[in-house]
Formats: sequence, C-alpha cells, structure tokens
Amino acid sequence: MSQRPFLLAPESDAPFPPAELALRQPDGLLAVGGDLSPSRLLNAYRGGIFPWFSEGQPLLWWSPDPRMVFRTDHLHLASRFRRGLRRSSWRVHADTAFDAVVAECASRPRPGQDGTWITDAMREAYGVLHRAGHAHSIEVFDGARLVGGLYGVAIGRMFFGESMFSAESGGSKVAIAALAATLREWGWPLIDAQVENPHLLTLGAQRWPRGMFLERVRELVQVPEPVANWTARFGELPAARLADLSGD
Repeated sequence: MSQRPFLLAPESDAPFPPAELALRQPDGLLAVGGDLSPSRLLNAYRGGIFPWFSEGQPLLWWSPDPRMVFRTDHLHLASRFRRGLRRSSWRVHADTAFDAVVAECASRPRPGQDGTWITDAMREAYGVLHRAGHAHSIEVFDGARLVGGLYGVAIGRMFFGESMFSAESGGSKVAIAALAATLREWGWPLIDAQVENPHLLTLGAQRWPRGMFLERVRELVQVPEPVANWTARFGELPAARLADLSGD
C-alpha cells in the first residue's frame, strides 16, 4: 500500500484511485488535489470517496475504514424523543432552502473542531450540484423558522450525507429521521454518514467495513433514479408522523 496519498490529475474527469488504496494513517486519506467540479465530485461519490479539508489546505479526498452508515430501516429514536415528536408542530420539506441549510451547517461549532470544513468553495460547489438536481437538503421548520436540517448528494439509490445542524434541540434528529423514512418508502436502503461520532451512533449508525460499504455503493449508484429537485416528490412531512414511521 502506498504510504502517501495519490496526487490527482488536473482534468476534472480524471479517475480516482480505488478507495481500497486509502491510507491507514491518517485513516482513509486517499488523494490530494484536483477540483470541486460537478464531474469530479460525482465520480468521487460513486467510488465511495468524499472531500474533507479546511481553509488553507489542499483538497483532500477520503474513504475511511470503517465507514459510518445508516440503514434506512434501522434508525433509532429514543422513546422520550418519540413522545415529544407526537406533540410537535414542526414540518419537514426538501430542497426549499438548500443554501440556508448549508450556511447553517457551516456556521455551527463542532466539538473538537476549530472552525468549519465547509469552506466558501465547498458551499459554491454543492450549490452547483443542487441546481443540477444531484445535491439535496432536508429542512425542518417551526412555522417559517428553520430549526434543523441536513444536506447531501444522491446518486442512483444511494444518499451520501454531508452535514446536519440543529438550531433547536432535536432539529437534526427530525431531519435524518424524515430522510430515512422517506428513502425507505422510495426503496433506498442506505445513507452514508462518513465518519464516526457519538451522536450518529446514538441514532443507530453502524460501522461497516469499507469493502462491504463500497460493494453496496457500487450497486446502488447504478440504479436509475430521476435527477431532479425533490420538493414535490418529498412533499410536506409533519414531524409528528416520524414517531411512528422511523425504523428501529
């Protein structure tokens, strides 16, 4: 195995090295360089690879082992949280406030992180993907106020989660629960959660060996699905319904 990450060719359609060649230390670092063009990003996700870097760093591309994954039929919501959901007046939509969701994700402090990895270049790149129908946001509203959400990239029947936020307690839980419940209805089995953290584990995320993850991704991204805005397809989902819809 190479002891250094691969240097990507400058052409946006240049292939990535196989994700299996990612480094052990730091875990999952595969490649350096390239750009954030739509073709480069989509090629990365199809190969189980994602960008993650801070302002001032070169572009870094990752495929960690193990990989954090949600099964859409196995999201865990605590009983107390479910009871609160039944009284909630929140509503969930998709792709009505993509830029606002990304901005909120970028501005929220994260434990153990100094600043954000969602740079201006990242925000612009995922905005381009969104307008092309590849990137999507899930938004949780209390009236007109955005109280939680997430965004990510959809290819075939695979959703690659990028980041989520809460402006009110439980906002991100409602967003991931709404996404999981909806994708399960659509026949999408998995949500990529990238890197382990304690919050994801409490919601039922699982550690998958990278090889197992890549095998499923390579199958799911080949399934034909419309590339389009999700607002109409997703509809409006009352958060209260998630108390009974979410799998466990």
